[in-house]
Amino acid sequence: MFKVRRHIFSSLFLCFLLSGSLFAQKPVANAKEIIFKMVKSINELERLKYSLKIVERGKKGYNHYESSVKLCRKPRKIYLYIKGIELLWVAGWNNNKAYVKPNTFPYVNLSLDPLGYLMRQDQHHTLNEMGVDYFASIIEYIALKNINNFDTYFKFEGEVRINNRPCYKIIIDNKDFAYENYTVGENESITSIARKLHISEYMILEVNPKLNDYFHILKKGQVLKVPNAYAKHVTLYIDQLYFLPISIKILDDKGLFEQYDYHFLQVNPKIDDAEFTKDYKDYKF
Repeated sequence: MFKVRRHIFSSLFLCFLLSGSLFAQKPVANAKEIIFKMVKSINELERLKYSLKIVERGKKGYNHYESSVKLCRKPRKIYLYIKGIELLWVAGWNNNKAYVKPNTFPYVNLSLDPLGYLMRQDQHHTLNEMGVDYFASIIEYIALKNINNFDTYFKFEGEVRINNRPCYKIIIDNKDFAYENYTVGENESITSIARKLHISEYMILEVNPKLNDYFHILKKGQVLKVPNAYAKHVTLYIDQLYFLPISIKILDDKGLFEQYDYHFLQVNPKIDDAEFTKDYKDYKF
């Protein structure tokens, strides 16, 4: 009997050791794996529905916006609802202008240039950056630029629940964040410089007070102060199921620069083509 019990105990102990070994071999999530899975998921994305909460530092403090969004990536189509305002933009339609129903005077539908003053004003981004592609391109650029010392910049800080979704928390810490001089070249604009350097054009405006707005005409040879990176510190929450960013918090040397939170995320939902037309039955254009 003693030998039998000893055999059972030994077998159980062996199973425990084996199971412990298996658990130890379970791959642990790491920042590099998560970041590049996120980029892959975004590249494969077709459609999105979500509610977006925005906080952006502006000229007179922080601006807060909320909108409901329907987005098709290819071909690119966007419908926005913002407190009574409706906006429709479809690639190649309406001379590539946004069709807008305002909720204030003049109370008539307008066709507006997405890059024009009325739609940009004190906002950090345009319709061209709506969705998750733009920030993914910024983060991918940072990752590839620092691929040889990735862990110096990117940190995986565990699993958390954000916007009612299980997420991976990633910190991007750029301890070398600073400002440097940039000499304007031929036919360059604030936006073209920002895209070339993978930085924010709004930040360029902030640190160069003599620039009036995004449309300020630059002269070749003019020297601007520009940041050497998009941000000093980024907190990124990536949905565990979809590997899409659902919260992005961006800080510079002054503090919070911008924050974007995606709620009620629907990935690749069915969206009828009619939902990207001004005559759709649920719209009030």
